[in-house]
Amino acid sequence: MKEWQDYERMFKALADSKRLELLHLLAQTPEESVCVCDLTEALNMAQSKLSYHIKILLDAGLITKEKRGTWNYYGLQHSNLNHVLSEELCCLLRGPKETAAQACCK
Repeated sequence: MKEWQDYERMFKALADSKRLELLHLLAQTPEESVCVCDLTEALNMAQSKLSYHIKILLDAGLITKEKRGTWNYYGLQHSNLNHVLSEELCCLLRGPKETAAQACCK
C-alpha cells in the first residue's frame, strides 16, 4: 500500500538526530524558509553532508524547497508534519514559542 511506504519514508527520515536538529531549526525560524547557506552555518555542517540530509527530508515530504536566484530556501511542509507527528513531538520540534504557524501544537 502506497500510504504505508510514505509513512515508512517519513519515519526513516525522522530517525536521525541531525535531521531532527534541522527540522527544529526550520521550525524555530521566524521566516517561512531559510537559505541553505544559513543552515550550513547554523548546523556547523559541510554543504555535502547537509545536502544529503535535506534530500532525505525532501523525499519524505517533510520540508519544502524554493529556488531564489542561485540559492535554495527550505521550510517545513506543515501539512505532512501535522499529519504524521503527534502533538507532543511536534511541540518538541517547535519549542515553547507560540505562533499561528504552530497550529499542530494546540
